[in-house]
Amino acid sequence: MTVPAAPAPAVPGSLQALQARYGPRYRWRLLLSVMLGAMAALVSSTVVNVAIPDLSHHFGLGQDAAQWVTSGFMAASVVAMLATPWMLARFGFRRTYVLCMAALIAGGVLGGVADHYALVLAARLAEGVAAGIVQPIPAIVILRAFGPDEQGRASGLFGMGVVLAPALGPSLGGLLVDAWGWRAIFFLVVPFGLVSWALARRYVPVTAPGGVPARPGLALDVAGLALAAAATLALLLGLTALHAGPPGRAAALLGLAGVLLAAFVAWQRRRARRGRPEPLMHLGVFGQRAFAAGSVVSLIYGAALFGSTYLFPVYLQLGLGLSASWVGALLLPAGLVLALTIAVVGRLADRQPAHRLVAVGLALLTLSFVAFALAPAGAPLVLLVALAVLGRVGLGFVLPSLNLGAMRGLPAAQLPHGSSAINLLRMLGGAAGVSVCGVFLEWRLAAHGVTAIGPGAPADAAALAGTAAARLAAFADTFWLLAGVCALALLSAPALRPPRRPEGQR
Repeated sequence: MTVPAAPAPAVPGSLQALQARYGPRYRWRLLLSVMLGAMAALVSSTVVNVAIPDLSHHFGLGQDAAQWVTSGFMAASVVAMLATPWMLARFGFRRTYVLCMAALIAGGVLGGVADHYALVLAARLAEGVAAGIVQPIPAIVILRAFGPDEQGRASGLFGMGVVLAPALGPSLGGLLVDAWGWRAIFFLVVPFGLVSWALARRYVPVTAPGGVPARPGLALDVAGLALAAAATLALLLGLTALHAGPPGRAAALLGLAGVLLAAFVAWQRRRARRGRPEPLMHLGVFGQRAFAAGSVVSLIYGAALFGSTYLFPVYLQLGLGLSASWVGALLLPAGLVLALTIAVVGRLADRQPAHRLVAVGLALLTLSFVAFALAPAGAPLVLLVALAVLGRVGLGFVLPSLNLGAMRGLPAAQLPHGSSAINLLRMLGGAAGVSVCGVFLEWRLAAHGVTAIGPGAPADAAALAGTAAARLAAFADTFWLLAGVCALALLSAPALRPPRRPEGQR
């Protein structure tokens, strides 16, 4: 009689060892650890916007120079996302997360005490790098630490937390700026980072993705990272030039971004064929049908999400003439409903196919944009709030479902590459969405004969009425554009359906 071999002992600090040590509730402690880190990263990305006027006055900056506080953060985040798989493979989950929290804390302290604008930018770049590496990690953790019947619930709870952070962050940031000035904004991230750093040292596994040991000697694809950084910078500069600058400059920068992207893809394929050293991103993940469809949805969805986030406040202020305080009050219910919807839909994602939830969410978001485009000039504010809530309910259906639908079919070793790619595409889509909405709105305003939307607007009543109607028509055209973008994403949603298994394997 053959005696079965005893199972190999779990590697100290691995997911299995930590599960055995802390018991059934360990997975929720792990989720809390990475959620607080993601919240710290998101707070650092959004809260600084309310401090830009005060910071500009302190350093005597123009709008273009001050805007790099935000643009530099975004560029650093996008490029750093590509390095997430390498970081995890070389250092493991725990060291990667601890290093990122340390960089985030250092950036907050440096920015808070800086006496030169160059140091402020350096602090923002450090925060952007940390945020970019951290953001893809929670999706990997959820897919590894939770069973298929709990992944939706975990995604919902995580999504609720990370949505509330940027929703409430600017309001808290405004109070801090009024009370203590722009420096308080940088220090706000420090307590979040410290708590997440302490939790990560206890609950985040030390192993690399797939449960294998970290590889300290793994080389970084420096050439690939340089190509990605150059392509990202050219893209962001080109999108900025669409707003202000000669059309030729924008076209040249966007063309350069396309060339650099093609060079990056060719370089990654070459490294993949050679086997060693490893490429920065394994492009093979796009060969999986559900992931490829999820990537398309993520890119288009990012454009609609960030584009609408930019357009709604502008519409309420310039289209309807509401004050900034009114705008904040009207958008707050939509933000709270979004957080609640994500938590509810997360539970549904454990029982319903991801492609169905994504399709419902995109349909509701499209319907919201169509309703805004058709809203009459004298629509009551209650109706506008309801339409904004409808759109955020749609977003709440998409957010916890998209990553699960796209990444569930990937092997464990490819999860970091998949999560990095899908987050990167969503951010690039968001950057493009904001710029395209801004340029399209300016074009439609000019087409409708609106030559001034600020203090230089016409003074007599008839001209004012005509200008208001033209503004609303231009905004309606832009909402139709967003509706069309969402409809495109809706066409790709059915491809998220998992492949049918043969009858004998069910």
